[in-house]
Amino acid sequence: MEIHNLKVSTPVSLEAYSTTPEEDHSKKALKKKLRKERKALGKMQNTLYAHNKYSVLVCIQGMDTSGKDSLIREVFKDFNVRGVISHSFKKPSEEELQHDFLWRHYKALPARGKYAVFNRSHYENVLISRVKPQIVLNENSPHITQLSDITPEFWQQRLQQINNFEETIHQNGCIIFKFFLHISKDEQKNRLLRRLNKPSKNWKFSPEDLKDRELWDEYTHCYEDAISVTSKAHAPWYIIPSDSKHYARWLVAKTIKERMESYTDIQNPSLPDELQEQLSYYKKQLKVS
Repeated sequence: MEIHNLKVSTPVSLEAYSTTPEEDHSKKALKKKLRKERKALGKMQNTLYAHNKYSVLVCIQGMDTSGKDSLIREVFKDFNVRGVISHSFKKPSEEELQHDFLWRHYKALPARGKYAVFNRSHYENVLISRVKPQIVLNENSPHITQLSDITPEFWQQRLQQINNFEETIHQNGCIIFKFFLHISKDEQKNRLLRRLNKPSKNWKFSPEDLKDRELWDEYTHCYEDAISVTSKAHAPWYIIPSDSKHYARWLVAKTIKERMESYTDIQNPSLPDELQEQLSYYKKQLKVS
């Protein structure tokens, strides 16, 4: 799979994208491939931390059961814990509702030298909020007092605000990855059934999952619009075939690694000349101490 084939550069129709691997891979082979990419990413993250000029934001989106949690766990397993943090955005708090919809996401952005992984992200504000627009009424916005105020123009404005947000953080050194974990409706059904059939997974199931499943087409439309409008050269979307979790994890790790390799200026900093000249002296001191 070539990474450029995953990147969105034209308006999207998700039914044109496969949810399955384009070639056969055993789970064992995919785990091995992932370990290789993951190890390389871990080393690159240490260099990013030492370089301390860029940050990296990784947004993971997908339908329920698309494998977001386990992908984050497996892809970033070899990272130094000081250099990466994961955020899962749930229902906004009372404090968050007193600010614009991007405020809580801005607060969670990574510092220079670090990664932040958004498990669901600012895009929920043009996905679940668009499918269930009554959520927007809770934001207490000055010009939104009833559902009829939430027009198609409102959503296009909000998508443009997201574009502006991402352009601003990119211009200030944030490298942005956005992944849509693309699963089929049949695969979602199978995964929901596994949650019901396996006692250790029962806790993951909610009746709301079935209600959201009935809204599959609406969510698909919202994803297509959001991805089409906001996939930019500096903040691209990647559509990841995810009916195979092992395949999806490998592709995400591979995509991050290959793009990060293009930032050739990210290097370990050099010691000042005066300190470099004294290294032999310091070594001698240690040997006799």
